Amino acid sequence: MPVVPAGLSSRFLSLEERIRIADRVREPGVSLRAIAAELGRPVSTISRELDRNQQPDGTYQPHAAHEMATARRARPKVGKLVADPALRAIVQDGLDVRWSPQQITRRLRRDHPDRPEWHVSCETIYQALYVQARGGLRREVAGWLRSGRIARRPHLRPDQRRPRMATPMVMISDRPAEVADRAVPGHWEGDLIMGTHNRSAIGTLVERSTRYVMLLHLPAGYTPTLVRDALVAKIATLPEQLRRSLTWDQGSEMHLHSQFTQATNMPV
Repeated sequence: MPVVPAGLSSRFLSLEERIRIADRVREPGVSLRAIAAELGRPVSTISRELDRNQQPDGTYQPHAAHEMATARRARPKVGKLVADPALRAIVQDGLDVRWSPQQITRRLRRDHPDRPEWHVSCETIYQALYVQARGGLRREVAGWLRSGRIARRPHLRPDQRRPRMATPMVMISDRPAEVADRAVPGHWEGDLIMGTHNRSAIGTLVERSTRYVMLLHLPAGYTPTLVRDALVAKIATLPEQLRRSLTWDQGSEMHLHSQFTQATNMPV
């Protein structure tokens, strides 16, 4: 069985797995297929690991390879729609005729089977729209949420409000200085974008230093339990050094923020 530390997504090789790979490739007669079978990984994963993370002299050092892979994940990546104008034009044409991102992704796979690099996910389309809007959403995204417009929750007067948190969040004024100056990656800002009649929502997580965006899909609603579970699952895909803090408005959806912190060791 693969050795994956708690909190690290099984998508990524762990340090223990890299050490095992290094030990096995030094043994004569051991094939990549055998190593992959031992770790429960595709053989392509082992081959790619040895190719991408080897040293200049051609040797494979597990600790150095782990640092290289971690640094690579932390770097912001140029989105496919930004890098490929032709693909962006096709997606824009679909949005212009009110296709949903799901319809666009299916159409790309059907019409361009020989262009696997164009087989983007709904997440890719949604992230591109969010980033292009600089903190908001373009009108076409409303089609994905099945609403005629994008609405945020109404704000109550101070005398109408009541405490929503079972335990208090860390106040913005009490955050470390590194959060404010954006010098250190790993500090995130979260928000909810509401769907039709506030029945569904999309959560956004924006890394303050790189402005990298991650999305939480909440089609069944945004109760504290649903939001907590979605946040924990999404943060679990990040390396530990990118889980420093989360800033979020004190909405009722964050009522269980202390449980999120317990699960991720990430203060809110």
